[in-house]
Amino acid sequence: MNRDPAIRRKTSISYKTEEKTVLRGYNLSELAEEGYSFCDAIFLLFQNRIPTENEEKMLNYEMGVFTEHSMSPSAVGAIGVATGRPNLPAAVAASIMTFGGVHGPGAAHGYMMNKYLERARNEGKSIDEMAKTLVDDYLDNGTPVMGMGQPQHIDSDPRAEPIHLKQEELEVHGVYLEFQRAVEKYFHARRKADGKSYVGVNVVGAGNTALMDLGFAPNAAWCIGSVCRGFSCSAHALFNMKRGRAWGASRAEQMVQMLDLSMIKYVGPEDRKVPKQAERKEYAERQLQEGEYKKWVI
Repeated sequence: MNRDPAIRRKTSISYKTEEKTVLRGYNLSELAEEGYSFCDAIFLLFQNRIPTENEEKMLNYEMGVFTEHSMSPSAVGAIGVATGRPNLPAAVAASIMTFGGVHGPGAAHGYMMNKYLERARNEGKSIDEMAKTLVDDYLDNGTPVMGMGQPQHIDSDPRAEPIHLKQEELEVHGVYLEFQRAVEKYFHARRKADGKSYVGVNVVGAGNTALMDLGFAPNAAWCIGSVCRGFSCSAHALFNMKRGRAWGASRAEQMVQMLDLSMIKYVGPEDRKVPKQAERKEYAERQLQEGEYKKWVI
């Protein structure tokens, strides 16, 4: 097949002909025939290399534990959209779009790590010294330390420490795990000294650390997590479409519904009479002067 394009557009990811699909120079069918996995293909996509067996095992482990997290913003997003009965991809897309600064595989943790590791190099400080600097910088400014804290796992995310341990077991740990453990140490010490409760590491703090030690950039790690949770949220959306009721407002549902009117408590202004248009100017000016409206502005 002639692959000379009429309009030239460059890509270093892949190409295809009638005979084959080539990913980073490798025939994708041949990779599958040789037993290379989905995780191997992920490495090829983002890093242009075939990983070692232990690197593939680590990525497989991290993606496995991240796949499902039960009721979370992404799952709720998928379920909420599915109750309107759009096409399935709309519900999956909505779930992934909930991934941000406080939920899901955000890149913020990775950028934080890179920023302070670069500072350590530039300032000639050790990993331990820079970890303390990071914690003090964030807590002094009242800013959450990325990778620490999980609202549903108060004591600590049960997936986090096992990910750290798996890195060590497979000998794929590096500067990121060393730095993450130092951050956790100083974070716990600082909160204790400040008389605050214990806050454990979360799966992003652990999982993103592993991905970065494997060579993935922060945004690549974010993409990988989005793919993992996308499968999970697809299942939540499908379950709702097959077993749930459209709108999700029926009191007959076993799960408490967000749209059940008996569950909604109105806390806004009391009922009031709509002014006539002839009264509007005086009415609006009086509201403005009284300032009561300021309590309800959003």
